[in-house]
Amino acid sequence: MERIILSGGGTGGHIYPAVAVAEALRRRFGEEVELLFVGAEGKMEMEKVPALGYRIVGLPIAGLQRRLEWRNLLVPFKVLRSIRQARNVIRSFGADMVVGFGGYASAPVLWAAQRMGVPTVIQEQNSYAGVTNKILARGACRICTAYEGMERFFPKEKIVLTGNPLRGRFSKSGTPRAEALDYFGFTPGRKVVLVVGGSLGTRSLNEMMKTWLLSLGGGEAPVQVIWQTGKYYEREMQAFLAAHPVRGIWQGAFIERMDYAYAAADLVISRSGACTVSELCLVAKPVLFVPSPNVAEDHQTKNARALADKGAALLVPDAVCRTEAMPRALELLADEEALRRMSRNIEALARPDAAERIVDEIVRVMKR
Repeated sequence: MERIILSGGGTGGHIYPAVAVAEALRRRFGEEVELLFVGAEGKMEMEKVPALGYRIVGLPIAGLQRRLEWRNLLVPFKVLRSIRQARNVIRSFGADMVVGFGGYASAPVLWAAQRMGVPTVIQEQNSYAGVTNKILARGACRICTAYEGMERFFPKEKIVLTGNPLRGRFSKSGTPRAEALDYFGFTPGRKVVLVVGGSLGTRSLNEMMKTWLLSLGGGEAPVQVIWQTGKYYEREMQAFLAAHPVRGIWQGAFIERMDYAYAAADLVISRSGACTVSELCLVAKPVLFVPSPNVAEDHQTKNARALADKGAALLVPDAVCRTEAMPRALELLADEEALRRMSRNIEALARPDAAERIVDEIVRVMKR
């Protein structure tokens, strides 16, 4: 029986890659592997992970607030408490391996494991590594990355290019387009743009849609749009569309069937979080990225740039997306050859077996 701790959280971009690897471990080893997740108290993983059937332990870890706040004074004490608790969790669980996926909780767990002689593996989702992973990489046995060129941040001999592990099945030909168009009530033969801003929503992309819809002055939109507003902005955007109706727009807080959304779309406008980028590679969709400026090390811009430099995406800065993104999208939709070229280029970056590749590396480390 092998005992493996998986740690990552704070956002879905850290949680779901960890869950995807957990699922791959269970497929590979069944009852011969015991898994334990370690997260941060009060963060979304403490709810999401148990709902998926996995056991999780929470640490009192917290990060520094960007603004000057008194809570920052407590962070060093929380870090020390978290490291002590991580040691106890590793010891009581009898961990043979710790795998870190980023987020607050993974740092103290990896730090403790490395000092206890427990082998560790790091999975870095982004094209620009965070400070914590760069420090912890020195003691890691393997670093699994989703982008080339990561020797800028990590020891070259430890890097393995695996891709980002995803839950669910995303593919270029998984869902019939006609079925997807019918799901959204769209007309065949007309172009479709998918605007997606995450579960909570993205103010910039919603403002972009408002600006564009106002410029149309009502009637029929020149393209059909799947507009995912996010939960936080749902009522506001529903009220806006009711006051400024335009035909050909599907609007919703969530998209329950992302496979349909991808199948229907000719072009995607999206943030450039690591998991979103990986999904778009698998479905081979031309994409216009609007990176979030509110993330550590501006890693979304670097993710988007890594694809744009390969001719696999376009990039519009957040500061100008409200007025420039939709005109750029419409211009691109009129160029069939450019769409085909971008689709080919982004598909070439896809790694559909990322979770299995990471499990391969975990096994190699444990055998060593």
